[in-house]
Amino acid sequence: MTQAIQKTLRDSAGMRWTALLLLALAMFCSYIFMDILSPIKDLMQETRGWDSTAFGTMQGSEVFLNVFVFFLIFAGIILDKMGVRFTAVLSAAVMLVGACVKWYAVSESFMGTGLEAWFNNNLNYIPVFDELGVSPFYAGMPASAKFAACGFMIFGCGCEMAGITVSRGIVKWFKGREMALAMGSEMALARLGVATCMIFSPFFARLGGEVSVSRSVAFGVVLMCIALIMTIVYFFMDQKLDAQTGEAEEKDDPFKISDLGKILTDSGFWIVALLCVLYYSAIFPFQKYAVNMLQCNLTLTTPSADSFWAQPDVTIIQYVIMLVVAAAGFASNFQKKANLKYGLLGLSIVALITYCYMGYMRQSAESIFAVFPLLAVLITPILGSYLDHHGKAASMLVLGSVLLIACHLTFAFVLPMFKDNAVGGIIIAYTTILVLGASFSLVPASLWPSVPKLVDAKVIGSAYALIFWIQNIGLWLFPLLIGKVLDQTNPGVTDPTQFDYTAPLVMLASLGVAALILGFVLKVVDKKKGIGLELPNITE
Repeated sequence: MTQAIQKTLRDSAGMRWTALLLLALAMFCSYIFMDILSPIKDLMQETRGWDSTAFGTMQGSEVFLNVFVFFLIFAGIILDKMGVRFTAVLSAAVMLVGACVKWYAVSESFMGTGLEAWFNNNLNYIPVFDELGVSPFYAGMPASAKFAACGFMIFGCGCEMAGITVSRGIVKWFKGREMALAMGSEMALARLGVATCMIFSPFFARLGGEVSVSRSVAFGVVLMCIALIMTIVYFFMDQKLDAQTGEAEEKDDPFKISDLGKILTDSGFWIVALLCVLYYSAIFPFQKYAVNMLQCNLTLTTPSADSFWAQPDVTIIQYVIMLVVAAAGFASNFQKKANLKYGLLGLSIVALITYCYMGYMRQSAESIFAVFPLLAVLITPILGSYLDHHGKAASMLVLGSVLLIACHLTFAFVLPMFKDNAVGGIIIAYTTILVLGASFSLVPASLWPSVPKLVDAKVIGSAYALIFWIQNIGLWLFPLLIGKVLDQTNPGVTDPTQFDYTAPLVMLASLGVAALILGFVLKVVDKKKGIGLELPNITE
């Protein structure tokens, strides 16, 4: 019997990490599409007439159905009833459908059609939602933005369903093992999608010297096809695991409303959920405006057309160097030999410096912000391993909040002071972005592995769904708020590179303050109730 157990896929380190890789690659592709328009906000205003309010409303629409139609709650029920593998494939298929709709909405083919005329003349007033002030559309919103919002809503349903599915899948394959490391590693790889998006979205939009925003979205659609393939491969791998272990998928467990009641009456669960919405609301909406924020707070001079730094090939070279930074830094954490460990670490640091130099020479805001996940990739294994063996998850959340506050306040008040200093401003920008990315890595490595300690295993999918639903309220609200605040605090400003971002950044920093307070409250509750959030994940 012992030999049979040892031969299962889950007990093979290579196989369980392969399963993780498949899920992470699917999320990597979804993260690229999630922010595919973020680095070309200025082009959307110039070519499609999207002001900050239209841009923010469209970006916030991603989670509209999840929040107001409670789709995420249904997604959690589907996950608990149908299991990880079915829900993984379903979520990827839904994302692909939404991505295709969004691509058509911003394409040249949509312009001048009867469908564009219909969107111009309709959806200007949505009963009930307009009265409540939560409508995903408004009178005067460009037709392309309305239709893109519809596609983004569909994509958002699949994306958030994928998020809870991946979390559940990792629990299934890694419970009692290196779960924090696995979750942190998955998010580190997925967040490389942010960097990939920041580099390649503008690249495809300007490819060949002719601006076409639809090319960027088409690139994302291709990646969503790849994500679907990854989930199908995972389906068969997960099916084989269940056949080996004799375990049944969760669909045989009856779902009861009373189970949700147990989750919702737990104070520890609510503190973690509120921490999640506060922290993620200060990061994901910021990503959608970060490139434009840098364009407004840095003096960037575009290299001459005949310069080496203006050539399209430089984008590919810079991305390869970025992958070296990520791969070498990540791998250095797993080396037992000191010379190999520090050799890889040194290579990662040299490659990072090289990447930053190239970003400076290219004078590109999108390539500057693309360093966002790189330090996170380096330190995530360290954090995950520490949490697995030593615990301190709640303390990590507090530290992440402190770094979050410092970074947003630096962007708001320090960076603008160096606008006329070409070198100093970019150094401050790089440093702050790297630290912000590092603070972000503290959350998945510490928060998500804590959820199984709070709820019963059979409703963990529903627990993740509830947390994601609460999180999605912030992800819907704050892109919209940032856009409205930008327009209201910059009256008459038509140049998309001349906005004053002080007010939105202070608003995001205030979310960090609230998260910091809740972090301390969580430590008190954990100590009082003995939840075990500060305890290690690996059980001896």
